Amino acid sequence: MYAITIPEPGGPEALVWAEVPDPVPSDGEVLVEVAASAVNRADLLQRQGFYDPPPGASPYPGLECAGRIVALGPGVSNWAVGDEVCALLSGGGYASMVAVPVGQLLPVPGGVSLPEAAALPEVTCTVWSNVFMIAHLRPGETVLVHGGSSGVGTMAVQLAKAVGARVAVTAGSAEKLERCAELGADILINYREQDFVAELRAATDGHGADVILDLMGAKYLEPNVRALAVNGRLAVIGMQGGTKGELNLGALLAKRGAVTATSLRARPADEKAAIVAAVREHVWPLLSDGRVRPVVDRTLPMREAGQAHRVLDESTHVGKVVLTL
Repeated sequence: MYAITIPEPGGPEALVWAEVPDPVPSDGEVLVEVAASAVNRADLLQRQGFYDPPPGASPYPGLECAGRIVALGPGVSNWAVGDEVCALLSGGGYASMVAVPVGQLLPVPGGVSLPEAAALPEVTCTVWSNVFMIAHLRPGETVLVHGGSSGVGTMAVQLAKAVGARVAVTAGSAEKLERCAELGADILINYREQDFVAELRAATDGHGADVILDLMGAKYLEPNVRALAVNGRLAVIGMQGGTKGELNLGALLAKRGAVTATSLRARPADEKAAIVAAVREHVWPLLSDGRVRPVVDRTLPMREAGQAHRVLDESTHVGKVVLTL
């Protein structure tokens, strides 16, 4: 098969389309012929040499894909050759074929194309596991989504609205905020021009955010705690703003707040399977009836993965960038 390889870490030019050995499905796995994959910031870190795949995972980038099952490994009986699926991966999505544990497979939702489906597994699993399974966002609560126009952000806005929450977002331009509003965001904050803590508190009559979904990490840790409501929950899912910050425990105690930090890629297979099952139960019906939709900024041929990485580096996109075969 062919895959995007990384002979040496570096810039987008380090991504090389090359012929590599075919994967072979192990017990409890299926072989998927990839029609599309999607780009995540973790892929950029892997390209730069900062985020190696977990032990035993494919060495090629790509944390999600969509395609068709072409072979079943031993012990697989609940899927069939020819099924159209999308999948959460530990790696290997930037390739023409990938072996996937059955617990990480999802059927393609009705009315969703394969390229659109490739943009779903990582964002739906990230949002559902953090905002709902861990932070327990409830109807009527306020959630603050940093990077509301990102792939994760656009899904978080839609899922939060679908359960009846009030949604605040930060983004870096009026155009991106407008797109967030189209998806249902209620409070729009331009982080380049406004203090998000002050704007959020003004818009919520001083209440703040019951849940915050944060991809910045250290840079936003202190203001995020200030933005929390009493009994608020801060879910950290990224470190774009650094890895080390100062946490005022007194401020957190005064709010009876909670801070969690998770990653998805390195979780054990059984934990991933539980998240995927919850997403299939709760999110897939919303996709099938059109209340939630994948947001795809653009599609590019997989051979042009370097260009897709440049798009993410420039942060001009809204939603996901998809690679197609």
